[in-house]
Amino acid sequence: MEVFEGGRQPKSQTKSIWIGLIVAVLALTVWSCVYTVQEQEHAAIVTFGKYTSTQTSSGLHFKLPFPIQQVVLVQANVQQKLQIGYREVNGQTVSVDEEALMITGDENIVSADAVVEWKIASVREFLFNIEDPETFLRNAASAAIRSVIGSSKLDYAITEGKTVIQTEVKAKLDSLMTMYNTGIQVVDVKFQDIEPPQGAVQQAFKDVTNAREEKNTKINQAQKYVNERLPKARGEAQALIEQANAQKNSRILNAQGDVAKFNAIHAEYVNNGPITKQRLVLETLEKVLPNAKVIFTDNKGTTISTIPLNELMRKSTPEGGPKQ
Repeated sequence: MEVFEGGRQPKSQTKSIWIGLIVAVLALTVWSCVYTVQEQEHAAIVTFGKYTSTQTSSGLHFKLPFPIQQVVLVQANVQQKLQIGYREVNGQTVSVDEEALMITGDENIVSADAVVEWKIASVREFLFNIEDPETFLRNAASAAIRSVIGSSKLDYAITEGKTVIQTEVKAKLDSLMTMYNTGIQVVDVKFQDIEPPQGAVQQAFKDVTNAREEKNTKINQAQKYVNERLPKARGEAQALIEQANAQKNSRILNAQGDVAKFNAIHAEYVNNGPITKQRLVLETLEKVLPNAKVIFTDNKGTTISTIPLNELMRKSTPEGGPKQ
């Protein structure tokens, strides 16, 4: 066993300690120069406490050692949700009345629950322009909702006005985020419920809402029936009009043909009246009595001769000439 006078350590041991310290410092320095950015993250590079740049690509990256440069990682590529008027705790929905209850434009109390979907648009503004981004966004969303509902009537807010209110709230929220350069992009605002507080009043308004929905359903069904029947009725009406026009044209043509026929007969009658008259009588008899025969008898009822009317007409009409 070696004993050193005055408690001094040998120079070789002291040298080893210093080498170990230097290696440890170098290892820490190298470790502080390396950082990893995940797929959904962006990294803000801070040099001597001042923002320098943003690293948006994922993977392994290098920086100057601490404390010269630091890295702040944020979930920039993730769409996040903020609940207004309620919270989900262990799968249960818990109402937050101080956020949900508000006064409408006609001085009624209404309970409004909403979800704000948002994401980080600017890492620099998000980290360095506001101290608590989530609290700021929650307060801004509550203020926008109260402003819009405060200018709306209760009946409108709980029925057909829900979509319009959502649009107006998002517009106001976008304006606030731009005004204060928060680096937050509001993706959407969705109301879960807009209804009167619990109790008999709520049930009464639900009945009104159900009645209006039923009314709208009936109107839509009636409009559907109109849309189905109207084109068919128009088609049927057009068909009747075209049929009437066809009958009209047919009768006009027939009448014109009858007039032309009458004029032709009249011209023949003027030229040769007796023959034309005889011909007309025979033609009429032929149509009325096509199988008639002329029978001659004596005063005792004995048949003398039978003359078929058709043969008589044929004999009275020369071959190749007009009927006489």
